[in-house]
Amino acid sequence: MSEEREVTETQDATGQVDFASLNPEQVAGAISSITDEQLRQGLSGPQRDAIISEVFRRMEAHFKPSSAAGVDAVIHWKITGRSDAGFDHYEVVLRDGACTASKAPQHEPRVTLTLDGVDFMRLVTGNAAGPMLFMSGKLKIEGDLMFSAQIQSMFTIPG
Repeated sequence: MSEEREVTETQDATGQVDFASLNPEQVAGAISSITDEQLRQGLSGPQRDAIISEVFRRMEAHFKPSSAAGVDAVIHWKITGRSDAGFDHYEVVLRDGACTASKAPQHEPRVTLTLDGVDFMRLVTGNAAGPMLFMSGKLKIEGDLMFSAQIQSMFTIPG
């Protein structure tokens, strides 16, 4: 079955994709096969919020507590590229072996990661490496640079 057909079969009655029903590996495979422009186009529409919110919801499930033993940190994500020139702002709290994500940042961050929506989707699906995005200027890091290098290892990244 093709990636396109699998995505089509997850649409609801209104034709909108039910992102919660998509397998992370399917999403990663689909993202690896499309251009930046196609991904940008998909993130510029009305489903941008649903797509990004689903990624953060799944971060909680893909968190590896064993890789974050003793970590007490707040990560802010600023995802740019919105059609109104603004950004989506999320907070991920790693505390007591748990991960919680929220679209309403409330805590002082240990690190803030800022990147375009296309690069964000490539990063969280394993189609781009954080260090390469940082070195190319596509990922901006404010705060604890050493901690930021550990973040990806604390999550299961779909392949």
